[in-house]
Amino acid sequence: MEETKELTKRCHALNYNDLSEEVIDRVKYLTLDYLGVAARGSLSESSAPILNFVSNRGMVREGAVVIGTDLKADPTYAALANGTFAHSIELDDVVNEASLHPAVVIMSSALASAHIAGRGGRSLIEGIVVGYEAMVRLGFALDPTAHYAQGFHPTGTCGTMGSALTAAKILGLDQEAMTNALGIAGSQAAASMEFLSDGSFTKRLHAGWAAHSGVIAALLAREGFTGPGTIIEGRYGFLRSHSPSSDPSSLFKNWGDPFKVMKTSIKPHACCRYKQGSIDGILEIMHQNSLNPSDIKEVKLGILKAGFPIIAQPEESKYNPKSIVDAQFSMPFGAAVAILHGRATLEEYTEKNMMSSEIKQMMERIHCVEDPELERDYPKKWPASVSLSTKGGQQYHAKIEFPKGDPENPLTWDELIHKFKNLISPIFTDERGVEIISYVRGIELAKNLKDLSRLLSKS
Repeated sequence: MEETKELTKRCHALNYNDLSEEVIDRVKYLTLDYLGVAARGSLSESSAPILNFVSNRGMVREGAVVIGTDLKADPTYAALANGTFAHSIELDDVVNEASLHPAVVIMSSALASAHIAGRGGRSLIEGIVVGYEAMVRLGFALDPTAHYAQGFHPTGTCGTMGSALTAAKILGLDQEAMTNALGIAGSQAAASMEFLSDGSFTKRLHAGWAAHSGVIAALLAREGFTGPGTIIEGRYGFLRSHSPSSDPSSLFKNWGDPFKVMKTSIKPHACCRYKQGSIDGILEIMHQNSLNPSDIKEVKLGILKAGFPIIAQPEESKYNPKSIVDAQFSMPFGAAVAILHGRATLEEYTEKNMMSSEIKQMMERIHCVEDPELERDYPKKWPASVSLSTKGGQQYHAKIEFPKGDPENPLTWDELIHKFKNLISPIFTDERGVEIISYVRGIELAKNLKDLSRLLSKS
């Protein structure tokens, strides 16, 4: 099969009228989550140099909104900033089967492209569904475990290609130009996992750069620039170059049944997705048994094989995080703050807590192990196991099949709105928050997105 052309054919053919009310509502749900996460991410340490970079190079009077700021930038630079913001606090959505974060890339690309084309809510929704579908399917076809083992971060690699198709869809490119956009994007798809070695900011940039690169790819294709028409399946194409065990046959399996936006998880805890189930299990045991942190003797956490080198190794760095990024990817740190504070929110992932002797002492009681029992349904499920023993000799166990936020265990709209309001509280007034929520829940009625841009601007 000519996978590249088949993918662009399907993306080009997708129409708003083909989408169910359930799918449209889900896009709104994911959009609101993204906007809250991006707004709060604008305040992160890594966002300051991004803002300086964009303000020095990409500012234009009628530019696209840089969320949570008073800046208006060239849309490609707005996508760079917004994607980086949204990936900086580890609260963005994730798709288990592909082990990647779609919204940070696809939403950033969609907003930028809608600004360029002057498109409204329905076009935005189309582009988001297309981007999620392509990005997630490519991630799954790569074999996430093998892709990670090669040193690639799929949010950046697959995201670049998903962003290009989102942008191409919203810009109204024909199928040939859409194929060129995908080919151009595939030549830019790169994102290294080496940030794990020293806690650097580059992971956060992967999302923004993917959004940025994808929009540029679509704009180049619109001008007649060409890209390889076999970028997915070719001898040197994406699937072969980025994974030793990719499976092209899985790319179109059950297309749209359901759409991948329906299989997306929302994070309640401000850390790596591989930590979420373990934290849920700890909180469940602590709450149900009214345990005090002083009661804890040892906690043994069963970790998925794919996640083990990301959140549990090397032990020296995981037990001694040197940066917020390190802490976000340290299972011992996440477990310790959950035990001591009863949660693992942004307020827990701080330099103060990283230096806390109390947290360091609790981390010494946390042990991570690979649990073969967890692997049977991976990557469709991301389960976790927790075994906790007390100083009094009691033993407690929890098995989390579906962490909170999974489609099978979702945040309700009310819970999502609560998360959104908490995230935006340092940036926007309560009244502005209500306006944003109302706008997003009726976004399909918008003829253009100028009012949304106004609402997302701090000025």
